[in-house]
Amino acid sequence: MHLKCNKRRKDGKLHRYWSVVESYRLANGKTAKRQILYLGEINDSQKLAWCRSIEALEGRSQQPQQIALFPTDRQPPGELSHNGRKVRPIKIDVAAIELCRPRQWGACWLALQIWNLLGLDEFFAPKLPPSRKGTPWYKILQLLVCARLIKPSSEWYLHREWYRQSAMGDLLGMHPDIVPKNALYHCHDKLLEHKSALFQHLRNRWQDLFDAKFEVLLYDLTSTYFESDPPEDPDSSKRRFGYSRDKRPDCVQVVIALIVTPEGFPLTYEVLPGNTQDKQTLRDFLQKIENLYGKADRIWVMDRGIPTEEVLAEMRQDKPDHPPVHYIVGTPKGRLTRYEKRFLEKDWEQVRPGVEVKHLEETGEQYVLARSSKRVGKERSMRKRRLKKLWARLKELRTMEQTRDELLMRLGAAKKEAGRVWHLVKVDIPQLNPSDQAVTPQTFTFTLRREKLRAAMRREGRYLLRAFVPDTMPAPEIWRQYIGLTEIEESFKNLKGDLAIRPVYHQTDERIEAHIFVSFLSYCLHVALRAKLRPLASGLTPRAVLEKFGTLQMIDVHLPTADDKELIMPRYTRPDKDLTLLLTRMGLELPQQPPPTLRDLTAQL
Repeated sequence: MHLKCNKRRKDGKLHRYWSVVESYRLANGKTAKRQILYLGEINDSQKLAWCRSIEALEGRSQQPQQIALFPTDRQPPGELSHNGRKVRPIKIDVAAIELCRPRQWGACWLALQIWNLLGLDEFFAPKLPPSRKGTPWYKILQLLVCARLIKPSSEWYLHREWYRQSAMGDLLGMHPDIVPKNALYHCHDKLLEHKSALFQHLRNRWQDLFDAKFEVLLYDLTSTYFESDPPEDPDSSKRRFGYSRDKRPDCVQVVIALIVTPEGFPLTYEVLPGNTQDKQTLRDFLQKIENLYGKADRIWVMDRGIPTEEVLAEMRQDKPDHPPVHYIVGTPKGRLTRYEKRFLEKDWEQVRPGVEVKHLEETGEQYVLARSSKRVGKERSMRKRRLKKLWARLKELRTMEQTRDELLMRLGAAKKEAGRVWHLVKVDIPQLNPSDQAVTPQTFTFTLRREKLRAAMRREGRYLLRAFVPDTMPAPEIWRQYIGLTEIEESFKNLKGDLAIRPVYHQTDERIEAHIFVSFLSYCLHVALRAKLRPLASGLTPRAVLEKFGTLQMIDVHLPTADDKELIMPRYTRPDKDLTLLLTRMGLELPQQPPPTLRDLTAQL
């Protein structure tokens, strides 16, 4: 360990910031450094005190050998052997045994088991060979993906803290104390070229492992923003201002388009510029899926804002070299007005308790009107709450002394907050011409639009679906397929929440897309673990299981010997009864304990 100084000139003055840094010698002969403590600005006496306190502790024996342990008060026999091999006797000072470096082991081991289950070892190992300098790119990728699954954080935090707090070094055969910082970033530059091949590999694994079906595909988009300055040349970067689903229009963003199966297995994704509109993406993704998986009789399930009438017409066309593409899509609420009278002649059909549907055919397409009793109460309470708040605000504005322009500004803010319920209220404001009118209770009035309120109440809990599907698919099945969109919404929720895809610390488009690629791989591990848990119990979530496995710790047992050596035995802790039961139900078996190593203490002096 040593002190490292970083200089920075600020406001014309030179500042020196000090850190305690530890150096390591890697297997390839190179050195790497890890910042242990940040000290900030210190004076000379403080610096001298820190220098006196720093001691280097290193050394490790690389050659395994058979040994036999004896306490110091017992003399070992002259010669020992086991299975024809000579055994070295070592006298241990039992009173001086120490337990060192507790680190999280169980969740890391489980993540690597899921990695191998998906066949990612066979896929990435030949594609990411070690560099000429010996950098193990494949192991670095494993580290990035597993860290994103277990404890999402930045590459800097992974290098500085988490790697040492975990047993990833022991499991991957890397240096146990340090991972080179630059390698974590440079690994991102080697990933994107394998994206298309990965999608094909995952499709085969989902099918082989979980018997996944691909006749129905769910398609949706989300966005992720950057809390950083926008790029100097917006046209050269995908980070752009656009419609923000995270309610952060003040930040640049990128759009992520994702395709999953109804069971939630991800098939492909794409990173698009932040100003991309939903309706601009579907045509390209139809072609992308055909190129990856061939032409097949698939049904695309989408939300109402994604397809355009032009694209839907193209999907319905039956060409000699291209069969029609089926779809199920939501529709705007206003479209219900066109078919409302015709639906009155139809009878309701129950799909499940609390949900009923009606079916209507129209020029080759089918329309399904769904009614949910639970959704009625939800929509009514939301509208009532917003309407009460808007009404109270209008009453408050009526009593205020203000000019006409001030009133218009306050009404604009109230309209934005009220949303759709604004159209349920008729507001009369003072006229501007021919002569200005003062804002008084007589010139500023508002009344409730009762007819529109009744129409809104009639449509509570109802939504219209539009489908171009085979005639054999009944209306209840159309509704069930559309409800599967909640699965892709859950995918976005996990990516942004459980896997913490944001914040994104990278600045270039290639690194940003590689960061999303690593997050996608972590999500694949998350989905595979969830698929293994689903047959066991519906309440078992991947996060809960990872936390349960995280209780398994690895500890180094240090056994001082009588000849100035130290025997180091890495041991993972014994699982509790509940974790043992979970291992049994998941069909997993813990590996053998790692072999011990012998370190010469005199080599450190």
